[in-house]
Amino acid sequence: MARKKTNPHVGSDFEYFLAEDGRLEASTAHAVKRVLAWQLEQAMKEAGVSQAELARRMKTSRAVIHRLLDATDPSVTLSTISKAAAALGRSVRLQLAA
Repeated sequence: MARKKTNPHVGSDFEYFLAEDGRLEASTAHAVKRVLAWQLEQAMKEAGVSQAELARRMKTSRAVIHRLLDATDPSVTLSTISKAAAALGRSVRLQLAA
C-alpha cells in the first residue's frame, strides 16, 4: 500500500514559519511594541496620568507620547521607554531569551 506524501509543515510551529518566510523579526518587534503600549496605557490609567501630563513629566511633546502608545509603531528608543517608565514610577526590564 502506498503512503500519502505528508505535509512538510505539519508539526512545525508558527515561529518557524515566520522565520522561513523572513518575517519573524518584524513580527516579534510588532508584538513586543503592542504589549509595551498596552502596559504603558494601563500604568497611565492606574496613575491617573493623561498623555499631556506624561509628556510634561518626560519634558517632551505629545507627539512623542502618541508614537510611544501607538501599538503599530515599533520605532521607539529605549531612552524614551525608560523615561516614560520613570515618569510613571515604574522601571523597565529587558532580557534576551533563548
